[in-house]
Amino acid sequence: MALNTQIADATVNAQANALAALCNSGFIKLYDGTMPASADTALSGNTLGATLTFGATAFQNAVSGTLVANAVTPGTAVASITPTFARVFRSDGITVVMDLSCGSSGANITIGAFTAGTSISVASFTHDVRNATTGF
Repeated sequence: MALNTQIADATVNAQANALAALCNSGFIKLYDGTMPASADTALSGNTLGATLTFGATAFQNAVSGTLVANAVTPGTAVASITPTFARVFRSDGITVVMDLSCGSSGANITIGAFTAGTSISVASFTHDVRNATTGF
């Protein structure tokens, strides 16, 4: 039989809310270059373009596994880059929570090139924890 995991809404929301709590007062750091193979992979020659800050409560409570971020504090670009991915950190600024793709379309974060000294903000940020997967 094929792998076919079906998770109850309450469980998916609990998973999503646990992930959200890891982001409270955390950071979104925008980088250029090749996105690492996983969020556990060290950065390699990537330039940090800007750092944005989550509020004390980073996300609203999950609904059907979907997290919607509360207001994210804008940051000032420290370098001129075209972001290709973002790394989300816990409030200690060291512990990685997840990596996200960045691009002009079809990415987790829609963003284009920016120059040093400009204000960088997030209009919206959602993350979906799925109820069903095909497994591994």
